[in-house]
Amino acid sequence: MAGRVIAATMRGYRVGWLRRDVVAGLMLVAIAVPEQMATAGLAGAPAVAGLYAFVAGSVLFALLGRHPQLSVGADSTIAPVMAIGVGGVATVGTPGYAHLLAVLALLVGGLVVAVGLLRLGWISQFLSTPVVTGVLAGIAAQILVHQLPAVLGVPGGGTTTIGRVRAIAAQLGHVTGWAVGIALGVLAIIVLTERVDRRIPGALIGVVGSILVVFGFGLASHGVAVVGAIDTGMPSFGLASASLADVRALVGPALTVAFICVVQSAATERGSGTAARGSESFNRDLVAVGAGSLASGLTGSFAVNASPPRTEVVVSSGGRSQAGSLVAAGLVVVLLATATQSLEYLPRAALGAILVFVASRLLRVGEFRSILRFDRLEFVLAIITALAVALVGIEQGVLVAMLLSLADRTWRAARPRDAVLGREPGTEHWIPSDVGQPVEQVPGVLVYLPYAPLWYGNAEFIAVRLRAVLDATTPPVHAFVLDANGISDIDYTGARMLGELATELRHRGVTMGVARSSHLVHHDLKHAGLVDAIGPERIYATVDQAVDDLTGPPSRPADDDRPERPATGR
Repeated sequence: MAGRVIAATMRGYRVGWLRRDVVAGLMLVAIAVPEQMATAGLAGAPAVAGLYAFVAGSVLFALLGRHPQLSVGADSTIAPVMAIGVGGVATVGTPGYAHLLAVLALLVGGLVVAVGLLRLGWISQFLSTPVVTGVLAGIAAQILVHQLPAVLGVPGGGTTTIGRVRAIAAQLGHVTGWAVGIALGVLAIIVLTERVDRRIPGALIGVVGSILVVFGFGLASHGVAVVGAIDTGMPSFGLASASLADVRALVGPALTVAFICVVQSAATERGSGTAARGSESFNRDLVAVGAGSLASGLTGSFAVNASPPRTEVVVSSGGRSQAGSLVAAGLVVVLLATATQSLEYLPRAALGAILVFVASRLLRVGEFRSILRFDRLEFVLAIITALAVALVGIEQGVLVAMLLSLADRTWRAARPRDAVLGREPGTEHWIPSDVGQPVEQVPGVLVYLPYAPLWYGNAEFIAVRLRAVLDATTPPVHAFVLDANGISDIDYTGARMLGELATELRHRGVTMGVARSSHLVHHDLKHAGLVDAIGPERIYATVDQAVDDLTGPPSRPADDDRPERPATGR
């Protein structure tokens, strides 16, 4: 059994990959140790809890997952959601808070595993890219505001984003210069090493340097906050205790975190260039990610997630399999067992600087620019989502994002684009008359192409639009061709609209035909009685055939091929 499980993530392993995987593991642990400790602080947990989460996520995914390079562990995207969700039930820093954080991990893990087992990974595409961009930007703003007190060396305060900003502004006269200097130094190291070579562990260099500075100059006694004593060794395993009322209060945050995990895991796999492996593999990966949260919760830590930046580190380092993550997890275990005392003088300003850099990676300015160039409405949706997440809350912002995505898509489907077609001179091709190419219109003929399925949400809109086009066409229309090439299906309301339109056109003395209907649309037309109402002989394979037939004597050679039965395609 174990052999079969491991084979799923490292099937076909070659000895020649070992060196690359070891290098990838070394690079991964250099990035992960400071980042996981900083992320733990973002979740309101002890720094060591982030290391536990990394080990749990890495090992469980290596055993159960299929993606060869995905890195799973503590994640800065979901950490604020967890902190806000648990913070509404218990006070940060208390034993009750730690227990509920572990309970939340179990809930999240169970939900993500269920999504994978039920093959519901397709919900990862439920949010549009602009809305996801807005969510990440809002989370970046939340991370920045949360970390400013650590970077500035002030206590902070407030319970909302605006409240925290006001508290920080009121404390600017008490900024600790050493804390600011350490934060700027760590940021500078990370940025410079990123520009030189992303494989250089700038965060680790910054952390080691900041520890040496704090220890060497005795800055802990000069107002520089440090991590302090860290427990040595691995955690104990067990179920955290919580009341039923507390568990119910965590259901909402658990659903939000689980949804983000599914979406981010999909985005991470797409970004690593292996999304084409298929939905079955992705669902299996979701089971593995969820199992990581379950294991993390049993250690008393918090939920884990797939990480885009750490996965990128593995890919860019040449890692070929999950052996790299196992190497990194093993090194973290060694660190937990022997060397946690060396982290006691780690300044919180350094961890804050690392998270500020992580936040900057979540704020995708280039993506916002691309969205604006493509569609202003989608850009507005992204901005509204970002503001909702940043100012109201991540859980509420994700809900707003979901509603905005649905509203945007529903509005577009209810107000579809369309085109009046004209014949390309010298050909039998009919193209939109507004594409900038010369077209010729056949007098008295209207060829209309809607780019949407005909359903109850747009049936009335299309009917009104059609009547307006018919009334505006000169000379008066005597033949109407519905080009069904852009119609994927027709529901009952859409079919009734077409039936009423056919009757109205007949009373106007206009002959109606349908061209280029797929076999699915032809099936809908037939079952609605529209094939008989329009006439089976007026269902055409091409627009040109329809125009020729409806305008009287054919303008093409007499031996022109025409179908004698309803067409099923072009």
